[in-house]
Amino acid sequence: MLSQSQRATILQLHLQGVGKREIARLLQISRQSVRQVLKANSSVVPKIERAEKATPYRQQILELLPRCKGNLVRVHEELLASGATLSYQALTAFCRREAIGRAPLLPAGRYEFDPGQEMQHDTSPHEVVIGGRKCKAQTAAVTLCYSRMLFFQILPTFQRFDCKLFLNDAAGYLNGVPERVMIDNTHVVVLRGSGRQMEPVPEMAAFAQRIGFRFVAHEIGDANRSARVERPFHFIENNFLAGRTFADWQLLNNQARQWCDRVNATYKKHIRAVPRELYAVERPLLKPLPVWLPEIYRLHHRLVDIEGYVSLHTNRYSVPPSFLGRQVEVRETRDHVEIELDARHIVRHKRIATPDQVRVTLPEHRPKRGEGACKRDPHPEETAILAAIPELAPYVEKLKHRGRKGITLRLRQLLRLLREYPREAFLGAIEEADHYGLYDLDRLERMILRRVRQEYCRLEDHDD
Repeated sequence: MLSQSQRATILQLHLQGVGKREIARLLQISRQSVRQVLKANSSVVPKIERAEKATPYRQQILELLPRCKGNLVRVHEELLASGATLSYQALTAFCRREAIGRAPLLPAGRYEFDPGQEMQHDTSPHEVVIGGRKCKAQTAAVTLCYSRMLFFQILPTFQRFDCKLFLNDAAGYLNGVPERVMIDNTHVVVLRGSGRQMEPVPEMAAFAQRIGFRFVAHEIGDANRSARVERPFHFIENNFLAGRTFADWQLLNNQARQWCDRVNATYKKHIRAVPRELYAVERPLLKPLPVWLPEIYRLHHRLVDIEGYVSLHTNRYSVPPSFLGRQVEVRETRDHVEIELDARHIVRHKRIATPDQVRVTLPEHRPKRGEGACKRDPHPEETAILAAIPELAPYVEKLKHRGRKGITLRLRQLLRLLREYPREAFLGAIEEADHYGLYDLDRLERMILRRVRQEYCRLEDHDD
C-alpha cells in the first residue's frame, strides 16, 4: 500500500515529464502501482472496502464471550461447532479492531508534585545472600516525589512492627516527613477499603500521626500513581544486590544506606537534576520530626518453660532459674529482647532478626561448674532404715539403683521386713543377698522366713 507522500511524489514527477518506468525505478515500486496512481490522479490513500468474515457473527461473539470467561479460543471453538467458517486469526483481528473483550487503551498520565507534598512507600521481594546462605527478603523503599530522594532497607520479614521501624528510619534519613505517604494498599497498613476509601489500621494511623504524616492509598490497578517508588526496585536488584554478599542483616542495611547516599548525589538524566540538589529545595518544606520519639517495640506474653527459656519467633532466650514456670512480659525492640518478670527483675538479650530456632543463653544463667541440680532429701523410709541399722547403707544404695520396683516402694518394703522379722534373721538374709547380688525383696523375704523357721521352729529330740 503506497503512502500519501509516495502518491504525491508520483504525481509531481509525472507533471515534470518523468516517464512511468523512471518513476518506478526512482521510487523502487512497480510500474503497475505508478499507473494506478496516475489513473486515480489523487494522492489520497483509498480506503479498503472489504467485509470481514467475523462480521455476521458479531452478536454471537458478544454472547459467547462472557459465557467463555473472555477466552477467545473457546469462543472460536463454539463458533466452529455452530457452523461458522473463519480462522482464529480472523476472530482475534476482528475483536481487536472492534474493541471486543478488552478495554480501550488510554495514554498514561503524568503526576506532578510540589516540594514536601508526598512520599511514596512500597515493598518488593528479593533474594539476598546472608552468611553464605540465600534468603528470601523484603525490600522496603521510600521516595520523595519532588526531589526523588531514595531510601531503602532489606528485611527478613515485613510486618507492622518492621514497617514502623523502617518508616521511622526513613524519616530520620530524610530529616523530616511530607504531608502524606502514598502506599500500594498493603495489608500491613490497610484495615479496610482501597483507594480513597482506605482506612488505616488504628495502630499505624497513630504512628503516622505521632511522626507527622498521614497514609493514603491509590486506586487498585493504578500503578502509575506509585511509579516514583516502583522504578528503583529494578535498579536495586540489578545494581546494589548484583554480586554482593553480606555477613549479617545489619551490615547489609549499613551498605544500603551508603549506597543511597551515593545514588542520591548522582545526576539523573530522566529528571535532569541531582536528587540531593532538589532535596535542598524540598528540605525546608518538610515537616520537622518531634523532639522525642518513643522507642518502637512489640509486646508479647510468655510462660517460662522448665528448661529456663522463653520462646519468641522459634528462638529461645534464657532467664534465671527463679523465673521457672512464671508468666513474663517480653518487649521486642529493634536490637534487643527484654524479658520482664517485674520492675526489679529484667533480662536483656540481643535480638535475633530471623526465626532460626537458635538458643541464646547468658553466662549468668548457666549453673556454675560443679553445681548440678540440687540433691533431693532422702526418703523418710531410707532415713528410718539407716537410723536403725547404719551398716545397711551400701545395700540400700545398691537397692535403689538395681531394684525392679519404684524406689519408694522398695524402701517401704525393706523397712517393713526390718520391723516384722527378727533382727538376726533379717541381717543374715541381707548379708547373704548382698554376697550374691540379690535385690529382689520378695525373694529376700523368703530367705528371712527360711532362717526364722530354722532358728525358732526347731523341734527338740526326746528319748522314749
